[in-house]
Amino acid sequence: MPKRQLDLLSLGVLVIIIAILLVAFFPDWGTILSLTISLYGLWVVALAGIRAKSPEKYERGAFSTLVLGILLLAVGGAWYLNILTEGNILYSVVLLLVIVGILAVASALPSMRKKS
Repeated sequence: MPKRQLDLLSLGVLVIIIAILLVAFFPDWGTILSLTISLYGLWVVALAGIRAKSPEKYERGAFSTLVLGILLLAVGGAWYLNILTEGNILYSVVLLLVIVGILAVASALPSMRKKS
């Protein structure tokens, strides 16, 4: 069983993000949801750094957490970019494709290293 209470900490961060965004962008629900996803993705990337520093036996790996955080950032960012460009979906699709391509290359690199 994990020793740290990162689940409760993550819930607290999510509640703080939602509260700040509700105050800043109240009537615009699309902006609130897209920025919530993006900022929570940023928190998940920071959480990956915490997990890399002190890994535990039966918890998700740091690389897996990092990839999840980057995907959340990409989805939220693409959604917010779609809102900013007033429905022009081209930039959102390009952003998602670039992020998925970078993640595919980053995932393939460790298996290509020479083992000695």
